Amino acid sequence: MNVTAIENFFCVIYNISFMNCTWHVDRNASGDTQYFLYWKTSRKEDFLSCQNYIKDNCGRHTGCRFQNVTIEGSSKAYFLVNESRNGQNILPYRKTIYLYEIEKLTPPLNVTVNCTGVSHSCEIQWQPPRTSRVHIGDTCFKYEIVIEKKADPEEGIKTTSKMERNITGNSYIFDSFSAKKRYSVKLRATNNHCSVSENWGEWSTPVEFGREQLTSISSYTLLLISVVAASLVLFLCIVTIYLKTVPATVLQPKDLFHDISPVNFQTENQLIKHETEEIITIIEEAA
Repeated sequence: MNVTAIENFFCVIYNISFMNCTWHVDRNASGDTQYFLYWKTSRKEDFLSCQNYIKDNCGRHTGCRFQNVTIEGSSKAYFLVNESRNGQNILPYRKTIYLYEIEKLTPPLNVTVNCTGVSHSCEIQWQPPRTSRVHIGDTCFKYEIVIEKKADPEEGIKTTSKMERNITGNSYIFDSFSAKKRYSVKLRATNNHCSVSENWGEWSTPVEFGREQLTSISSYTLLLISVVAASLVLFLCIVTIYLKTVPATVLQPKDLFHDISPVNFQTENQLIKHETEEIITIIEEAA
């Protein structure tokens, strides 16, 4: 039994649920040397073999790609690399890793900047990065924020200047704002006293603001405002066309005298006279 020849075994979790594990092999290894990776997330489980190997030019396995990886709290993962050389099994390589320690955090999400010319300040807001770990709170992250004043030949500014801060929370007030200058801001996240990777995550896409733009908002908000404005204009056009094409109906007051059915006053007088005569006749007979 010889000591395994692989070196620099390394794993990283990225894009929330993907994991790559790689290793270096002995340069003097024979052509029929091969490596097989197995892993599990609990001592009680059985090892699972790699299903998607990374290979070198000689066809030797030098890594493995995994999908749908999740992190349950501070759980460990157990890795085993078997080496087969000249038909003989070499002493396997073993390593135990806390999965949260090897995760590459995604950039903070939905970075927006809102500036006001009155206070000469900007409020920068964002949402926490996504992670493969379940049940994690916003307070588990701290951020590095970099605000850069852009070069501006028109203003005689030939170089850029940066301001860096390490902060917690999901917002930051930039109080050195000038509407005539052009700025950009980007952020990245790391652990803040939780079971999160101590390594800095990926940078967010820079967001530019300034240069007479008193309010810089997200593209989603701009799209929403445009849709509402277009809908209002369309509604007013439809109402205008409707009023022009449909004739207005004017309600006329009723003519009470005209609506009353004509009465035959001669017939009515005869009826009254007849009824009166009958009443007089009845009274005479009673006497």
